[in-house]
Amino acid sequence: MSIKSKKVRDRVRYTLILILLILLGIVFALPFLFLISSAFKTPEQVVKYPPEWIPSPFTLRAFKEGFEAFPFLLYFRNSSVVTLLSVIGNLISTTVVAYAFARLRARMKNVIFSIVLSTIMIPWLVTFVPLYVIYSKINFLDTYFPLVLPYFLSCHVFSVFLMRQFFMGIPRELDEAAQIDGCGVIGTLVRIIVPNAKPSILICAIFVFVASWNDFFAPLIYLNDSNKHTLSVGLSLWSNSASSNLSSRILDISPLMAMSLISIVPVMVLYMFAQRYFVEGVVTTGIKG
Repeated sequence: MSIKSKKVRDRVRYTLILILLILLGIVFALPFLFLISSAFKTPEQVVKYPPEWIPSPFTLRAFKEGFEAFPFLLYFRNSSVVTLLSVIGNLISTTVVAYAFARLRARMKNVIFSIVLSTIMIPWLVTFVPLYVIYSKINFLDTYFPLVLPYFLSCHVFSVFLMRQFFMGIPRELDEAAQIDGCGVIGTLVRIIVPNAKPSILICAIFVFVASWNDFFAPLIYLNDSNKHTLSVGLSLWSNSASSNLSSRILDISPLMAMSLISIVPVMVLYMFAQRYFVEGVVTTGIKG
């Protein structure tokens, strides 16, 4: 086979793969595009068949009615508090734990780490009943403690694994230099390890942010007061309450779509500004140029 024919074959293969990926991307993006389109439609346009993807006329009515009928700001504040505390707790606890597994010397350290890592294969629902009993015994139900406390106890095992692998890539000569300058274990962690591990720390923060912001099951089970509900639970309950009026639910889902669209804006903005850190977190070994 000549070099020219091989290049042609490779180009055709690349083109076909690219077209396939574009088609798959469009298919997976359709629900999101429907969400955006429905948020700016009138009730008549929402149920129109075949559907119109571009609203005509373009209206913001759904956003106004959504804010009037749905306590969005209250649920947004609740989700923000829970998510912020979860991210802070996860970064503090997993940084310390990962540093201990990566840099400190101890007997059976690798065995203990293997046991910790194996817990990632245990479904969260398996531990739900004993956790619920424990939280009920210590009067943590209907509070944010069950949603936040696991992150302060370094229960996000993937973050521990990711940070440990990143810390192990940082040269130990930096630790020795810090110890010569008089830094202890905590000083080395704060002044040397953490500044050189910003990409991995940011990646863990993004994962926990998305997991906590989108969490539905835990807030639904642990929170009884409607004023403490998060956005995911509030939107679901609002949708269910609309089902009592079937005609209203059929004719006008635009306010629900509008509030759902606003609720995912923080996640989209976070990914938009932090996307480059994903690649940097993978390829960086801890040394900054």
